[in-house]
Amino acid sequence: MGSSSHHEKEAEKAVSCSKEDKLEQSRVNLMRSIVEAKDSSAQVTDDATLRRFLRARDLNVEKASQFFLKYLKWKQAFVPLGYIPESEVSNELKKNKIFIQGMDKQRRPIGVILAARHNAFDRDLEEFKRLVVYGFDKICASMPRGQEKFVFLADLEGWGYRNTDIRAYLAALEIMQDCYPERLGKLFMIHVPYLFWAAWKMVYPFIDKVTKKKIIFVEDKHLKKTLLNDIDESQLPEIFGGKLPLVPAQDCVIPNSP
Repeated sequence: MGSSSHHEKEAEKAVSCSKEDKLEQSRVNLMRSIVEAKDSSAQVTDDATLRRFLRARDLNVEKASQFFLKYLKWKQAFVPLGYIPESEVSNELKKNKIFIQGMDKQRRPIGVILAARHNAFDRDLEEFKRLVVYGFDKICASMPRGQEKFVFLADLEGWGYRNTDIRAYLAALEIMQDCYPERLGKLFMIHVPYLFWAAWKMVYPFIDKVTKKKIIFVEDKHLKKTLLNDIDESQLPEIFGGKLPLVPAQDCVIPNSP
């Protein structure tokens, strides 16, 4: 009797998921017809991308369509080649701030940010924005088939006054939320110094409610244990007690990546 009841519940769950999938796909189709009518370049966009923008607007087709069209205009202006050439971020890449290597237990690619290597007094904001896009594009390109999200480990060890750059942080946040919706799986904040909280209070109001839930502040004394809940030791960077050496984003070889 119990087994029969379990199978019935599983069958009902499957039917429910099927209905939700069909409803979501019908809205993706409607969204496609709207955005392609407004901008023909949307024709090359796959359903998965449209679905992420749709989910980011709680399946509201009208809002999602406006959201996506805004993104297309941004991409055409800011990324005219379709990608950011390394020559356009050479000064930022020399600082080795971003690293990409390994997968978490859900096979989401892992990115590492060494925040203390960002100097607010030695950066060009436009080049920094290009670096953000370069990094996001590269980690997205490293995703295995069927995966749509990434994980970042932001290490703030050594972070101080010279690293405080609210304009750059807000620019990176805006790019992630407006141009890479539904991509962030988790963001681990590591070795957070007391000084950082003043900057955090200024940035926090601009973080959307969905993203806020994905940000985890890790206690130093539980660092490795916390990360191992999501990442196998073989895939965890050496600097956090794992076995993988850090690989700068520009040295990360990804098939079919520009």
